Amino acid sequence: MFFREGLFSGKVVLVTGGGSGIGLEIARQFLRLGAEVYIASRKAQRLEEAIEALQPLGMVHSYQVDIREPEQVAGLAEFIAERASRLDVLVNNAGGQFPSRAEDITPKGWQAVINTNLNGTWYVTQTMAKRFFFEQRAGAVVSIVVNHYRGFPGMAHTGAARAGVSNLTQSLAVEWAQRGIRLNCVAPGIIRSSGLEHYPPELVSDVARHIPMKRLGTTEEVAALVLFLASPMATYITGETIYIDGGAHLWGDIWQYGE
Repeated sequence: MFFREGLFSGKVVLVTGGGSGIGLEIARQFLRLGAEVYIASRKAQRLEEAIEALQPLGMVHSYQVDIREPEQVAGLAEFIAERASRLDVLVNNAGGQFPSRAEDITPKGWQAVINTNLNGTWYVTQTMAKRFFFEQRAGAVVSIVVNHYRGFPGMAHTGAARAGVSNLTQSLAVEWAQRGIRLNCVAPGIIRSSGLEHYPPELVSDVARHIPMKRLGTTEEVAALVLFLASPMATYITGETIYIDGGAHLWGDIWQYGE
């Protein structure tokens, strides 16, 4: 890491989906730079394992929550308020999807992905803004989306949801600019993390050759971009979706589809 030691000292950070993969690495890097970190996840076991790994690095707390349920998200906000009385950075990392041809996506599958990736992100963002950011007149939100630059064939449900988050971010960046709140998105390409375990091996085994940089990204690289956007170095950046994918959104077909 090339950030100044103690850069986030005195800051309070919430990372949803912070129990594994990219979210866990983001939480780890904020802790290393002095932040008090709250991680949230739907799965208790992931939180337990993450807390065990993160506690040696600094002050970290966990909260089990289903971000699709507004009442549970409100409970998360109160949990943070009772312990820290403020929130400075929100990282919307929780999400989920599965590969499927569009014609095979069931109503249940569609709703599950939309509810988590779009609705859940909205519930958390609005709740934390109203509970903390508006009164503080300050706050930074970074939402993790996907490479939806040219659509997302093979995962139309998550492409639609994440593109919705990017557009929502643009709208809120304008509406909330005068309240001192900045919102941006980070769009990772194929990242070498635990998330790849959910995809068929044949889909990822040969993917690097379709990326201009000829390699997969790392969770550390994604975390570095998130920290930059949340830091004082990015105070004039808002409403942006920044791709971190080795150039893949500009060239190459990662997933091969066709008759």
